[in-house]
Amino acid sequence: MSRTAEDVLKMIKENEAKFVDLRFTDTRGKEQHVSVPASSFDIDKFEEGHAFDGSSVAGWKGIEASDMLLFPDPSTANLDPFMEDATIFMQCDVVEPSDGKGYDRDPRSIAKRAEAHLKSSGIGDMAFFGPEPEFFIFDSVRWDSDMSGCFCKIDSEEGSWSTGLKMEGGNSGHRPAVKGGYFPVPPVDSFQDMRSEMCLLLEQMGIPVEVHHHEVAGSGQNEIGTRFSTLVQRADWTQNLKYIVWNVAHTYGKTATFMPKPVVGDNGSGMHVHQSIWKDGKNLFAGDGYAGLSEFALYYIGGIIKHARALNAITNPGTNSYKRLVPGFEAPVKLAYSARNRSASIRIPHVSNPKARRIETRFPDPLANPYLCFSALLMAGLDGIQNRIHPGEPASKDLYHLPPEEDALIPTVCSSLDQALEALDKDREFLTRGGVFSNVMIDAYIELKMQEVQRFRMTTHPVEFDMYYSL
Repeated sequence: MSRTAEDVLKMIKENEAKFVDLRFTDTRGKEQHVSVPASSFDIDKFEEGHAFDGSSVAGWKGIEASDMLLFPDPSTANLDPFMEDATIFMQCDVVEPSDGKGYDRDPRSIAKRAEAHLKSSGIGDMAFFGPEPEFFIFDSVRWDSDMSGCFCKIDSEEGSWSTGLKMEGGNSGHRPAVKGGYFPVPPVDSFQDMRSEMCLLLEQMGIPVEVHHHEVAGSGQNEIGTRFSTLVQRADWTQNLKYIVWNVAHTYGKTATFMPKPVVGDNGSGMHVHQSIWKDGKNLFAGDGYAGLSEFALYYIGGIIKHARALNAITNPGTNSYKRLVPGFEAPVKLAYSARNRSASIRIPHVSNPKARRIETRFPDPLANPYLCFSALLMAGLDGIQNRIHPGEPASKDLYHLPPEEDALIPTVCSSLDQALEALDKDREFLTRGGVFSNVMIDAYIELKMQEVQRFRMTTHPVEFDMYYSL
């Protein structure tokens, strides 16, 4: 729904809202917020912005240049379903006060520049994205990491390890097996009502829901499929989806996570991203080539494959991401494309209507900042189109079970975050075209993420005691 600033002011009055919540997304992809009493919120907030301290956001400004402005986007206004006092929230752009432009490290501003770059290039006028973020819901989770050691422990009634537990009211025994969570009816699927509530809230916020179901992992893995949309709006919707999933789970006394690989020995959570480019109302990915694709779409795929290892730093931005992207375990690590073949990292879904023709990039995960993820994928695809990078022949075989000599010929995604950050450092020019990403932003991103790599490198892991203690 497209709302104006005047519509939002009317919405505040009609809902007797007590507060207006201004939200923005930091570099890591976490939404931040500040609340303004409705009595202090007027049209000036849309025209002049709301000041805040940018130096307190990890990876952003230094203390010597900290003043930033939040400009709320009225089209994103929604009534928050979780706040006790009626609260209207909006996603915001972060603006540099000195020049009135979107801050070069603000993810939403980067996404807006990516959309503008697509239009100015003349290649297309609209890019559609459809992410599929998977998530886990647990009963509780505990961890600790200090000088005395570290541990993590997941409690899940659905977990296969819970078969022998004594539970209040009895242990029903109805739970998915390891890798057995795909589509069983209740009571094996114990999250039906919770997911349904999440879906109703999403639709209440204007986000169309297409499907919801239990996912493959047997210990509480779920997915809610929502409709595709334009780049910035689809990133906004992804942030709202995460917010709803976390908070509905919380109201049920559960805890939800979008961590790619919280459970050892079962499927991890991905975020497959469907993409297409349109111009003058025409889907430029539709054609008469392989799987109904145009040559234009094949070049887009070629760009993603060429830059995949640099993309990994953005699409798979955590050390935990690479616990999922392990060869030989049915993960989308092989940089190849195929129709319907889910072992390839780029799949062309089977559709009957050419308007729905699209590609699906399967290696991203839901830890990714959606604004940065979608923008980076678009920029890689545009480079493929502009430089006519053909992706080669499609993969017709199961890439998980190739003979070693064939397996060695197919490139793979990165195997670690530090490897991905090194690739991004060397292969960044495609991201900086049109001023979409700046080198300063990429440098700050790499520095921020290397702090995570360093912390992980320096922390002794319990598995190391298992492997080395008695040697």
